[in-house]
Amino acid sequence: MAEAYIVDAVRTAGGKRGGKLSGIHPVDLGAAVFDAIADRNDFDTKAIEDVITGCVSQGGQQSGDLGRNAVLASKLPDSIPSVTIDRQCGSSQQAMMFAAQGILSGTQDMVLASGIESMSRVPMGSTAMLYMKEGMGNYKSPRLEEKYPGIMFSQFMGAEMIVKKHGFTKDDLDAYAYESHLRAKAASEAGRFQREIVGVEIETPEGKQIHLVDEGIRFDATLEGIAGVKLLQEGGSITAASASQICDGASAVLICSEQALKDHGLTPRARIHHVSVTAGDPVIMLEEPLFATEKALKRAGLKIEDIDAYEVNEAFAPVPLAWMKYLGADHARLNVHGGAIALGHPLGASGTKLMATLLGVLDATGGKYGLQTMCEGGGQANVTIVVRVEQPINFFR
Repeated sequence: MAEAYIVDAVRTAGGKRGGKLSGIHPVDLGAAVFDAIADRNDFDTKAIEDVITGCVSQGGQQSGDLGRNAVLASKLPDSIPSVTIDRQCGSSQQAMMFAAQGILSGTQDMVLASGIESMSRVPMGSTAMLYMKEGMGNYKSPRLEEKYPGIMFSQFMGAEMIVKKHGFTKDDLDAYAYESHLRAKAASEAGRFQREIVGVEIETPEGKQIHLVDEGIRFDATLEGIAGVKLLQEGGSITAASASQICDGASAVLICSEQALKDHGLTPRARIHHVSVTAGDPVIMLEEPLFATEKALKRAGLKIEDIDAYEVNEAFAPVPLAWMKYLGADHARLNVHGGAIALGHPLGASGTKLMATLLGVLDATGGKYGLQTMCEGGGQANVTIVVRVEQPINFFR
């Protein structure tokens, strides 16, 4: 049976909205992580058969097949094709799934999965709002309106629904957010992100610098400070402090077959054990990772206790809290190096970004199984389970 292996996973350090990465065109952000894959791994890059790139806001500087433009801007050969996909926040996790499926099917041997999102340059929702302002309508068709009358699907509304459904309080959300910053601070200061982060040259008032530290981490965070942030809506529980940070970034994961590992002398970091995607209620929207994970574990023949580290995207604090509660998961294994509340959520780039971090956690802890899941617009969720390769595989025996 064919196997799919992860050889390398990289990401840029996150940039805040209008922050350190806002001066970089998203095409060039993508090119930076593509270059890193080429530079860090000794192989002929002409062997890459496709680049699958996740991006949510595909307009303006992110239009015209963003992934292909990033290939053309990078040191990768122009002969490598690319496609840009949108499964909302799970776009680059879906890119990994498509890449793995290409390997597992035997039709490809080496595919680069990636994600790119500059939320400073192409703001979230702008691709819809610009059309609406021009009188060109929105996504809500007559048939969709008939099925969901009066409902404008909203992640904010969905997050508040999860709070109420699962009985969380604002204090629960604030405490979780504080812990995310503490973990990210500890990981950053201990150098845990060094292997995964790609330095990007930026212009600053002091001159050129290399951006290497996630800009969203509040190194001086206090629980009192987080608790004092105003509510996003009156009568709700969520604040900007208990939501993911708007973020600029890019990330990439190189996925290969066993044959490609042999041909190019590459050493894998992990084997992809399971990939799946499910969908459910589009109104509560963000709850689907609970049920997607349950189904994935059953199909993979595993229990939550078997998983040594989990990355559950922190779109809003109630999402990982509900996930833990529903599955009986161990908080100590969840988002060990912090999550999107501290590190940022660059939408379509978050899937491959989380995988880079998950592999780092497994390396640091010596864990075997890692699981990643992501809530997505439309009530969807991807799940990826990997097995860390503890010893170099000798394919030449």
